[in-house]
Amino acid sequence: MLDKLTAVEARYDELERLISDPAVMSDYSKIAEYSKERSGIIEIVENFRDYKRQAQQLADAQQMLEDESDPDLAAMAKEEVNSLTASTEALLEKLKLLLLPKDPRDDKNVIVEIRAGAGGDEAGLFAADLYRMYSYYAQQRGWKIEVIDQSDTGVGGFKQIVFEIKGKGAYSRLKYESGVHRVQRVPETEAQGRIHTSTVTVAVLAEMDEVDVQIRPDDIQEEFTRASGAGGQHVQKNSTAVRVVHVPSGLVVEVQDERSQLQNRLRARQILLARLYDMEMEKQRSEQESERRSQVGTGDRSEKIRTYNYPQSRVTDHRINVSSYNLPAVMDGDLDLFIDELAVREQSEKLGGGE
Repeated sequence: MLDKLTAVEARYDELERLISDPAVMSDYSKIAEYSKERSGIIEIVENFRDYKRQAQQLADAQQMLEDESDPDLAAMAKEEVNSLTASTEALLEKLKLLLLPKDPRDDKNVIVEIRAGAGGDEAGLFAADLYRMYSYYAQQRGWKIEVIDQSDTGVGGFKQIVFEIKGKGAYSRLKYESGVHRVQRVPETEAQGRIHTSTVTVAVLAEMDEVDVQIRPDDIQEEFTRASGAGGQHVQKNSTAVRVVHVPSGLVVEVQDERSQLQNRLRARQILLARLYDMEMEKQRSEQESERRSQVGTGDRSEKIRTYNYPQSRVTDHRINVSSYNLPAVMDGDLDLFIDELAVREQSEKLGGGE
């Protein structure tokens, strides 16, 4: 590991030299490329240099402890050795985590798709509740949220809603939300007071660029229709709604919320790129983990990942067996209890898997 850290530090020094090179300074694309690479490793380098400095101090303190004959000074040296040993070990653990391969999508914006599952109108109402929950979470982090497409149930819920969340690190936090969310509560229309169980599926996709995913024009079919639902004369009189089909995969994307056909086409393409990339990543994960199944980070949408039990005010994440007994706070966007633990678990599994 130290050899790898030394190589990272050497590359950092090289990048520093390149960025200040007059021959490079005039090439804005190169400057941007090198600056981005440097910012990606600066935390590793700073911690590695801190580790080397403390490791040298530890070696000096150990030598002093061996040479010192005065009991008081020896006791002071021993105390310093113990303190430095603990801090250097902590730095090493931190460096192990920093060296883990990062998901290239972590800093991307996300496209979230929420769909009502089993449970009829109650599932649609909970889909709306989850949309509000993620909206609150985004607002707390200063992220922007924008609805792309939605289909209402007519009773205040959603058959489905697709929306974008823009913000640095959005995917790194929300990627753990993909899966089946189960709700247990008494519906407002239930006269007998019986608890019903409903499900909603959530898919979190990283927004991808054309350079990340290549699509052949011949593989795309587009259809244009008039948008349905509210929208005014402009929406009703023009064929603004877009249906895009990716023929090789069979993926279908429909967008109608934007006011122009061009905007809807761009939105549909964004979603298609994200889904295709997600499919490819899922395929690679399945191949890599054929001998070791991991619940955290797989995005397996067939799994029940979380249960929201209203009578007990309990929310339980089944992947990590962590519960919150403050359901209202969770529905107001207090999700970090789960997300932080899921991130730690993912890091631990990567370390344990030797990745």
